[in-house]
Amino acid sequence: MQPEQTSLAALIGSRICHDLINPIGAISNGLELVAMTAPTPDTPEMTLIQQSCDNASARIRFFRIAFGSTGDQRVVPAVDARRTLAAHYTGTRITPVWDIDRDVPRSAVQFGYLAVLCLETALPQGGVISVSMEDGVMRATAQGVSVTREPSLWNLLRTGVTDARDLRPAHVQFGLLAQLCAECDTAPSMQVDGDSAQLSIRLPAVASMPAL
Repeated sequence: MQPEQTSLAALIGSRICHDLINPIGAISNGLELVAMTAPTPDTPEMTLIQQSCDNASARIRFFRIAFGSTGDQRVVPAVDARRTLAAHYTGTRITPVWDIDRDVPRSAVQFGYLAVLCLETALPQGGVISVSMEDGVMRATAQGVSVTREPSLWNLLRTGVTDARDLRPAHVQFGLLAQLCAECDTAPSMQVDGDSAQLSIRLPAVASMPAL
């Protein structure tokens, strides 16, 4: 996949997320109005619809950063990065930990989110995925009862060679992360040891700069 194609795909993803978040927000607001006037607002049906709306909104916010435009240097507050990641995995077997206490550029958050999505595939029974950053290196570590990996996907990250025809939709994060690393002239390193797996990426200088 060429850089121009990556940028176009990212713009398409951002546009889809932007156009979906508004109607979902409207549905959620409508549910709140119904709850204010309904005689029994806390019915199982209403609760299920509200939870579904909240889950959809959380996923869109997460995907908007993970699969959105690359190279965006707008600052994301640490509390927002942590909350968005946690909300995305609500109700799943994955427990995410955003262990970065300072605000960082959106591009750095994108690297972190994509790394988490890649490591998620290594935890078929669930587990904990923590993200930290020190001295310009983003590290995502997965720990669980069972840690597995598909060599072809991890080799893709190592070599930086991407061909969308060889990827399934569920593994698109590997292709995008490999492409981003190639464009930034950096190579991720992977390590699997028993019940843990770690993905480390040296970020471009501009992405690892502290927020002013």
